[in-house]
Amino acid sequence: MVHPLLPSGKPDFSRVVPCRCVKGGLDDDRLARLKRYSNLGTLDRFNFQNLEPQGRSGNPKNQEQFRKVYEAAKTFAAEPEGWLLLIGPSGSGKTHLAAAIANERISRGLPAFYITAPDLLDHLRAAFNPGSEIPYDEFFDQVRNAPLLVLDDFGVQSSTPWAREKLDQLLTYRFNSKLPTVIVPIVPLEQMEERLQTRLTDPELSKVCVIEKKQPVSLEYTWGPEFELQKSMTFKNFDLQRPNLSPEQLENLEMAYRAALNFAQLPDGWLVLQGENGCGKTHLAAAIVNYQFQAEKPALFIVVPEFLDHLRSAFNPDRKVSYDDLFEIVKTAPMLVLDDFGEQTATPWAREKLYQIMNYRYNARLPTVITTVYTLDEDEIEGRIASRLIDGRRSNFLHIIAPDYRSDALSQKRASRRRSR
Repeated sequence: MVHPLLPSGKPDFSRVVPCRCVKGGLDDDRLARLKRYSNLGTLDRFNFQNLEPQGRSGNPKNQEQFRKVYEAAKTFAAEPEGWLLLIGPSGSGKTHLAAAIANERISRGLPAFYITAPDLLDHLRAAFNPGSEIPYDEFFDQVRNAPLLVLDDFGVQSSTPWAREKLDQLLTYRFNSKLPTVIVPIVPLEQMEERLQTRLTDPELSKVCVIEKKQPVSLEYTWGPEFELQKSMTFKNFDLQRPNLSPEQLENLEMAYRAALNFAQLPDGWLVLQGENGCGKTHLAAAIVNYQFQAEKPALFIVVPEFLDHLRSAFNPDRKVSYDDLFEIVKTAPMLVLDDFGEQTATPWAREKLYQIMNYRYNARLPTVITTVYTLDEDEIEGRIASRLIDGRRSNFLHIIAPDYRSDALSQKRASRRRSR
């Protein structure tokens, strides 16, 4: 502690103030207390600095909308007034934004309390226990009077009368007191009770920010349960750093990656990816489809052998989707991926069906991605189809020379074992 200086420059012995080193210690201690109080846990890593202002969507409209919500959240974090609702589908960045608001307040030396609705109700139930560290009334009062409350996953656990009553009491108190609150609903507002909707959307108190609208996609253009692996294949997790590849193979693989990404961004004509099993062609084809889905655009991924099996079974009158409907869906899809093309084209019937699809799409100039292990120079693909695959006016034919990544990984494992001996 030190004596401050008077205007004359002499010490004022009637007062003492913290020196710089003590003040720094007090600031660190206060920050630690604020972090403990915040209940953020591992979410203390989420801030505005490590969040892309345009979000993670591939859709330009969604990027523009996210930027607006991002700025609204930053403004609220600087001066929290009223309620801020962050609405959007799972993975759109709602929780990151909500946690960033709390972390921004803490960085300014001001309190904020974060909790999910399910955790809040669990804590309240546990607080009834006589052995609870914090009595029920004390904990509920702490949440109810938090200078800034961030309530995440709201609507998940409000199905029981008791849960609805507790959440209603909490929100009614904060509504009447006009206490700054960030709410992240996990169910659509229109599915909530009218009384609750009225509170959450009150124009004088609440600002509703829609991060991204969840657009329904036709059932024909979504990943089915049999495509869980392809669903996870994106351009981000495509491995371009395989250590056992030669410089020529790495350059070739990167060329295929760039071609696939360019096609995803601007689908035009046909993209043919040819190479041995495991070289990465299916991953790139699935990444194109996932890019389209992220941009809320239709795309259809089919494995040719399985499609032909479905087509044969569609002749059964008990099938929900008729043969004609199934054939038409594939033939006219705005974006189509034919994976493992050529695997089941031995029969005249199979060859004719695939030719009909490809001839239609060729003439209609519909964007199409084809993956195959077969080469054109060995007459492994029927001539009338092969001529369309290599037509430079409509098709970009890429031969991937990288080997099977599974054998590549096995070679690395064996080499690692030899080095460890």
